[in-house]
Amino acid sequence: MGLRGSTIHIHGPNRDVELVERVLHELIDALQFRELSAVEIARAARTLRAHPQMRLRALLDDVVLTTSTRRIVSPKGVTQQRYIQSIRAHDIVFGIGPAGTGKTYLAMAMAIRALQERQVKRIVLTRPAVEAGERLGFLPGDLAEKINPYLRPLYDALHDMMEPGRITALIERGTIEVAPLAFMRGRTLNDSFVVLDEAQNTTREQMKMFLTRLGFDSKTVITGDVTQVDLPGGAHSGLRHAENVLSRINGIDFVYFSHTDVVRHPLVQQIVQAYDVHESGSSNGDI
Repeated sequence: MGLRGSTIHIHGPNRDVELVERVLHELIDALQFRELSAVEIARAARTLRAHPQMRLRALLDDVVLTTSTRRIVSPKGVTQQRYIQSIRAHDIVFGIGPAGTGKTYLAMAMAIRALQERQVKRIVLTRPAVEAGERLGFLPGDLAEKINPYLRPLYDALHDMMEPGRITALIERGTIEVAPLAFMRGRTLNDSFVVLDEAQNTTREQMKMFLTRLGFDSKTVITGDVTQVDLPGGAHSGLRHAENVLSRINGIDFVYFSHTDVVRHPLVQQIVQAYDVHESGSSNGDI
């Protein structure tokens, strides 16, 4: 491919030329909507290569949230778009796949959007804190500081989308709650958007407890990676169990991400893929 004046010349097999031509047309159309970074352009090219009939503009037009810094949160690929559409259409959605695919980030963006539009009255963000005594069901004072690192990623995502002062005010009023999973026991969450992160580290009992907290006019998104279970003593993952038990219930949807959906640094996708290949070989007796 070369540029002469204002004309782009493309040489190669017909199929490749057609693909490059389509990518360029889609990018030109998208650039009329907003600027794209070099990373976004490269990601768009990969997405269009995998899904030649996809309209890039359709992804960019599907704005989930505009952050406090005026950054637009929108789906970065076909799976993310299906995930967003599923959250809009279902009361309970499971997002399952490797780290870096945007599962939790998009769920939190959808939660903030729902709060802004007064579809819900509060947001509840939770994670199991396995090593910090999650099974106790309460938090002794001396464990509070130990619990905080497990919730830090949720706070980080909040700060990426909202002004710090606004977050503090909403937390103080109880409009946004960030808490370990143990705090959900015995509650009914009405008018809430609830996000459970790292759900692969719930036990069967914890997952059942959490799912039965859902009240009226509420929505729940559960995210996790079933290949990264850290439960002690060989306990079975509640996320894996939920896949088998709940997959046929109307109103509950499962969206699966793969290494091709990773939206972090380009190397992360290759790292995830390399580990998948290695672990697949290990399960067959190779090391």
